[in-house]
Amino acid sequence: MKVGARLVRYALTSKITILVALFLLTLSVAAELTGPLIAKTIIDRHVTGIEEPWYPTAAGEQAVSFRGQRYTRESNLPAGSDKTNPVQIAQVGRSFIFSEKPIPLNGNRIFEDGRLMVTQGSVRHETEATLLSAAEVMAFYAPEVAPIARLLSFYIALILISSFFQFGQRFYLQKAANRIIQRLRTDLFNHLSRLPVRFFDNLPAGKVVSRVTNDTEAIRELYVAVLANFFSSGIYMTGIYVALFLLDARLAFICLGLLPLLAAWIVLYRKFASFYNHRIRSKISEINASLNENIQGMSIIQAFRREEQHKQEFRQLNDEHYHYQNKLLRLNALTSHNLSYMLRQLIFVCMIWYIGGTTAGIGQVLTLGVLYAFVDYVNRLFEPIKQIVNQLANLEQALVAGERVFEFMDKDGEEVVDQSIDRPQGEVVFHHVSFGYKPDEYVLKNLSFTARAGETIALVGHTGSGKSSIMNLLFRFYDCQHGEITIDGKDIKTIPRQALREHMGIVLQEPYLFTGTIASNISLDDPRISREQMEEAMRLVGSEQIFAQLEQGLDEEVQEKGSTLSSGQRQLISFARALVVNPAILVLDEATANIDTETEAVIQQGMEALKSGRTTFIIAHRLSTIQNADKIIVLNQGQIIEQGNHQQLMKLNGEYAQMYRLQQQSHTAYAGLY
Repeated sequence: MKVGARLVRYALTSKITILVALFLLTLSVAAELTGPLIAKTIIDRHVTGIEEPWYPTAAGEQAVSFRGQRYTRESNLPAGSDKTNPVQIAQVGRSFIFSEKPIPLNGNRIFEDGRLMVTQGSVRHETEATLLSAAEVMAFYAPEVAPIARLLSFYIALILISSFFQFGQRFYLQKAANRIIQRLRTDLFNHLSRLPVRFFDNLPAGKVVSRVTNDTEAIRELYVAVLANFFSSGIYMTGIYVALFLLDARLAFICLGLLPLLAAWIVLYRKFASFYNHRIRSKISEINASLNENIQGMSIIQAFRREEQHKQEFRQLNDEHYHYQNKLLRLNALTSHNLSYMLRQLIFVCMIWYIGGTTAGIGQVLTLGVLYAFVDYVNRLFEPIKQIVNQLANLEQALVAGERVFEFMDKDGEEVVDQSIDRPQGEVVFHHVSFGYKPDEYVLKNLSFTARAGETIALVGHTGSGKSSIMNLLFRFYDCQHGEITIDGKDIKTIPRQALREHMGIVLQEPYLFTGTIASNISLDDPRISREQMEEAMRLVGSEQIFAQLEQGLDEEVQEKGSTLSSGQRQLISFARALVVNPAILVLDEATANIDTETEAVIQQGMEALKSGRTTFIIAHRLSTIQNADKIIVLNQGQIIEQGNHQQLMKLNGEYAQMYRLQQQSHTAYAGLY
C-alpha cells in the first residue's frame, strides 16, 4: 500500500473530528467569500446605481425631493408604478449631472456649457443637463445610507462568524492530528518492541529515535497544516471560480488557465523535493545517531582527547544536512512568492488585454461593481494558490517521513502471543546446531550437548568461539539455520518466544538499568511481583548490607543506565531481577567480570541460591569461578573441543587445563606485585 493511502487510513481513525473541522472550515470559507459579492452589491446597487432612471413619484421612504418634485429610483419603485417622464443622474469625472432626458451612458462622457454628451464609437448622444451641488448629490444618496449600513453590518457579522469557525476548525484539526500521531507513535513503538534483536544489531539507536520522534512530528504537519491548507484552498478556489463565472464567464475562462500551470508546477516540484527530503531526513537520523553515540561515550572521548575529531565528524554531517537544506530552500523560494507573483501578473495582463481589446470601453464589458469584485476575487485566488505551493514542502517532508516510518513498520516482527506454558524442568539439548549471523558464515558448527535439569553448565573459550551465540539461540533472539534446540524434549521453535522467556532469566556482563527506582528495575514494573518477593531476591543474592546504606532502600531513584550506582550495585540489581521471576533456566553471561573482588565474594555466596532448582548456563573467562560447574564445555571456533567437569578436564590436560594454568600463573604473578 502506498504511503499516502496508509496515512489516509490513520486519518480515518479520527474521521469524525476531522470531518467536523473540515465542515467548520467550509463554513468559514463560505462566509469569507461573500465579502466581494457584498462589495459588488454596494457598488452596483447603492453607489453607481444612482445613474438608474429616476421617476416622479409621491412621497415615500425612497423618494428624494429635488426642485419641488419628488423622485424615486427605478429599482426602488413599487411594482406596478407609473414609469413615465424619467430623469437621469450621470457622473462625469468628480461631478454629478442632472438631466431631464435620459440618454445611454455607455461611452465617453463630456459636460460642457450645460449639455451632457456621450460618444459611443461614431454615435453621439446629447441632452441638456444641470450640475448638481454637493448637498443635492447627498440628497439623492440619502436613501442608500441605510441599505449600505445594513450590508456592512452583515459583512462584519460574517467576519466574526468566520473567525469563530476558523478557531473551531483549527482546534479540532489539531486535536485530530495529535490523536493520529499518538496512535502512529504507539503503533511504531509497539512494532519496534516486536522486532527481533538482529534488527538492531547494525542500527544506531539515534536513527530509531529519529523515526519515532522527528519523522512522526513531520507527519503531524501533514494533518495540521497540509490537510487544512489543501482543503481550505480547494474550497476557496472552487468558491472563487463559481463566483467568477457568475460575474463574467469570459474572464473566468481566462483564470481557468491557472489550473494546468499549477498542476505542472506541482509535478515538477515534487520530482526534485522528494530527492532532497530523503537526503535531509537521512542526515537528521545520522545526526541523532552521532549525538546519541557522543553523549553515551563522552567520558571516553574526553579521556582520550578525541573532542576535535568528533567535532569534525559532526560538522561534516551538519554541513551535508545544511547543503541539502539549502537546495530545498532554493526550490521552495522558486515555488512560493515567485510562482504566485508570476501567475498573478500573467492573469492581470490577460484581463487588461481582454478589456482593452473591446472598442466600446469598460462600461460595455463590466460594471464597476463587477470589475471590483472580479479583481478582488482574482487577488484572493492567489492566496490559496500560494498556500498550496508553500505547503508542498511540508507535504513532501510528511510523505518522506511516512515512508521511513512505514519502512520500519513493514519489517517482519515477532508475533506477541499472550500465552503461558507450565514451568519447564529445564533439560536443554542442542542437537547438531549450526548458526551464522550471515548466510553461510557459521559461528556455531554442528553443535551437540545436553544440559540436564538443575545442572550448571559453564561455557568457556576464546573471544569469538560462540559462547554468547549459544545464549542468543537459547533465548530465541535468533533461530538456528540447522539442527534443533529442545527444552524438556520440545523444540523451542514451536514455543512462543514470550512464553519461553517467561521462564528464563539472564544476567549480562554490562547490566542495563532503566530510569526509575531500584524496585522498578528489579520487577520491571511487573504487577505480579510483590515487594516481599523483591526483598527476598535481594537477600538471596547477598545485597542487603550493600544497599542498606541507601536512604530510600528499594525506592532509591535510578538515573539513566544506573549512572549514580557502582558497577557492583548495578550487577546485584541485575542478579535480583533474574532471580525474582524464579526462572527454570538462568544465564550468567560474564556476570562477575566487571565487579570488584568484595562484591564478587558476596555474589558467589548467593550463587548457590541462584542456581538452586534451575538449569544454569555460565559464560566465564575467569575459570576459577566455574570449578563447581556440573559440566564445562570448551569451545573453539564454534565447535566443542572438550567437555566434562573441572577435574576431568584437568586430567585430560587439554585446552581447558592450559587456559586454567595460564590464569593461575597470571593471578599469582599479579598477587606477587603486592
